[in-house]
Amino acid sequence: MKPPAPAHACAIVLVLLPLLAVLQTTCAQKNAIDIYSLTVDSRVSSRFAHTVITSRVVNRADSMQEATFQMELPKKAFITNFSMIIDGVMYPGNIKQKDAAQKQYSAAVARGESAGLVKATGRKMEQFQVSVSVAPSAKVTFELVYEELLKRRLGVYELLLKVQPRQLVKHLQMDIHIFEPQGISFLETESTFMTNELADALTISQNQTKAHIRFKPTLSQQQKSAEQQDTVVDGNLIIRYDVNRTLSGGSIQIENGYFVHYFAPEGLSMIPKNVIFVIDTSGSMMGKKIRQTREALIKILEDLRPEDHFNLISFSREATQWKPSLVPASTQNVEEAKKYANSIKAQGGTNINDAMLMAVQLLDTATREEQLPSGSVSLFLLLTDGDPTVGETNPTKIQKNVQEAIGGQYSLFCLGFGFDVSYAFLEKLALDNGGLARRIYEDSDSALQLQDFYQEVANPLLTAVTFEYPSNAVEEVTQDNFRLFFKGSEMVVAGKLRAQSPEVLSAIVSGQLPMENITFQMESQVAKQEEEFQKPKYIFHGFMERLWAYLTIHQLLERMVSASDADKQALETQALGLSLNYSFVTPLTSMVVTKPEGQEQSQVAEKPMENGVNFSKAGVSLYARVHDLPSKTVGTPGLNAPVLYRYTSRKLDPDLRIPSRKASSSSGGPTILDDYLDETMEATTSAAPAPIQAPTVILPLPGQSTDQLCVDIKRTPGPLLLLLSDPDQGLEVTGEYKMEKAQFSWIEVTFKNPQLQVHVSPEHVVVTRGRRSSEYKWKETLFVVMPGLTMTMDKAGLLLLSSPDKVTIGLLSWDGLGEGLRLLLRDTDRFSSHVDGILGRFYQGVLWGPPDTTDDSKRTLRARGFDFDATRELKLDYQEGTPGTEISCWSVAL
Repeated sequence: MKPPAPAHACAIVLVLLPLLAVLQTTCAQKNAIDIYSLTVDSRVSSRFAHTVITSRVVNRADSMQEATFQMELPKKAFITNFSMIIDGVMYPGNIKQKDAAQKQYSAAVARGESAGLVKATGRKMEQFQVSVSVAPSAKVTFELVYEELLKRRLGVYELLLKVQPRQLVKHLQMDIHIFEPQGISFLETESTFMTNELADALTISQNQTKAHIRFKPTLSQQQKSAEQQDTVVDGNLIIRYDVNRTLSGGSIQIENGYFVHYFAPEGLSMIPKNVIFVIDTSGSMMGKKIRQTREALIKILEDLRPEDHFNLISFSREATQWKPSLVPASTQNVEEAKKYANSIKAQGGTNINDAMLMAVQLLDTATREEQLPSGSVSLFLLLTDGDPTVGETNPTKIQKNVQEAIGGQYSLFCLGFGFDVSYAFLEKLALDNGGLARRIYEDSDSALQLQDFYQEVANPLLTAVTFEYPSNAVEEVTQDNFRLFFKGSEMVVAGKLRAQSPEVLSAIVSGQLPMENITFQMESQVAKQEEEFQKPKYIFHGFMERLWAYLTIHQLLERMVSASDADKQALETQALGLSLNYSFVTPLTSMVVTKPEGQEQSQVAEKPMENGVNFSKAGVSLYARVHDLPSKTVGTPGLNAPVLYRYTSRKLDPDLRIPSRKASSSSGGPTILDDYLDETMEATTSAAPAPIQAPTVILPLPGQSTDQLCVDIKRTPGPLLLLLSDPDQGLEVTGEYKMEKAQFSWIEVTFKNPQLQVHVSPEHVVVTRGRRSSEYKWKETLFVVMPGLTMTMDKAGLLLLSSPDKVTIGLLSWDGLGEGLRLLLRDTDRFSSHVDGILGRFYQGVLWGPPDTTDDSKRTLRARGFDFDATRELKLDYQEGTPGTEISCWSVAL
């Protein structure tokens, strides 16, 4: 390492995200503060994760340097400890009641000192930071601890860790230990920074109940290249897993006088549901929001089952119902609803009150007239992006009106689109009526976010679920009754064992199916359970008490949202006491960070709220907000029908010296300049030879190592094509091919084992596992390891799906000549004799005819009884990425 230069006025920021530290400098000097060791130890015992991040740094400059320690942690996590060791002296963080910490903070601000705060930084993370001055050659150790209960969502638990060191670290190590007494049924790791060079640094070991994931890269593995000292480690590490389950009362686990009961039985049939989608179509939804809403609605409607009933209400200034009553989800009704969803437009104000009351009236009428299946579940899905602006606009009155109308009969789930929406209003509206609220983030995958949320509540399995335990055996039990249990979720109940509890803890879980009640009975041997949790050496002990406290605090905070003023104070007092007793940084407490004498003395870490004001509102247009006003206040005729200007551009020969055109009318029709450009380009290109294009598909020829078959699609029986199918491999590849554009609109790869679907379009990659969908952008590093399949994507945008015993499928968003989606195949000798499809036929019984007597660059190829003319031609090989290389291959047109 080069010796540091003098560090005059050099600002340093040391950023530690849940895994790693980040060093940033604002001057030429680099690594004045050197991270020489960074370790992460995350231990998950029965879904409860305890994560310790330890960063050791040294100031290699010859002057005092300030390091700002930043880290990101999951929003649902609570910080439990933070400390700094400077020259052998420990400076701890002290957790206090928020008011007491605020006084200390305010006094510091009055003295001109700064404060370190926790703030929201994204969908799932929030940021903690603290600053400290470091003397020359001095060493500092930062240690931060946080805890969280992993929630089961769409069939998996997810542990999210962020990795961004921004410099090479000599000792970099992450260890994730998982212990699940029920047995681990599924384990998957996903990374947005892992490369083939780093793959050896990741090791995964697993047995029936334990798993250990270790990431320990060397300096050379972290380095981008021999010339670049920058690190490639920059992104997310995600661990997903699930546990074994049966049709039973779940699993009761006991440790150190506390118990936790996990309930998620397998094998239950879905309960028919009656759902009304209440969709905001006000002016602020115009543009991308309404397009994504339409896209999501169409997908959601396709997932309705024939036994379900549904209706749609769209609202802006007024509310409009699609049908006069709920209708069965028949094929015809679903198709009609999709057409209606596809036609909704955004304009006008936001009348939430009338829309919700109309929805309740629809369900009331259907229930009273016995139009709905017996024992079915009724619910509302409300999607809005703004505050009420028309009709009843007082949020408190709307909440009261809706709660009185629903009367505890139905559940309401609220989706808040973007950051202009009042999330606190929606959260209370949902919690008052047996549902929950979720924020939808404005991004390219907003439609997927909507679909995923729907999937969470789309499959009810039980209603009115109640947990019962002997009163002489337990006390201080968390929430033990639930309105609905959905497929892919899990109910968790925890409590304390009484001092004289029996040797066997019993439990009864009861719930309702459509036509009957169901009861589960459970027993757990107290002494045996206590012994089981003492065996694994790497699992932190006493975790179940902390799990109980964590769950209790979260539930108390949730109850405060919908509690009366009289009850709210008692709930807050109870939650505050637990927060202080177990040293949790919650919305009711703050952590004051102490420092050496002479430095800023008060930095305060606070827990941000989802409905707080920490979120950025960048990108919200004034135009959109104007259109969300009542039309009578606008005063401009036709304002709800805006004039939009369409801008188009064309790549030109640089010698033409003509700028890109801009259409001058809203229609985007041809202009004089368009005609001139078309004629000029046509004249310019007609004299030049046609450029070598990339073929639609390049196929490695069976039994050959170098020669390849270049396939172009010239005609098809229809846009949807079966490209490959191999039932023995459990593999199918389909695509939609647009002849007028001579390219694929999308390509889809489906695996049977593991059950996985990869759908790629020119815009993005969507991976669906079970009912979970994730979106990835092209040319973003991705590395996923799951049982039976590895999925990787590099910076060039090559997505590879590989397995030791399967054909490797590659997908590429090609932006060279003949741009579009491209398919790659490797290890094609693994195809079975049952391979089929318009490309698969070239891997079974292919016969080559002799060269043409007059032209040896032409031959005949026979595949599956069809003869194809093959010509030796130059094509552009896209398989190694842009700009491609010229190859000679046998060219075939389909």
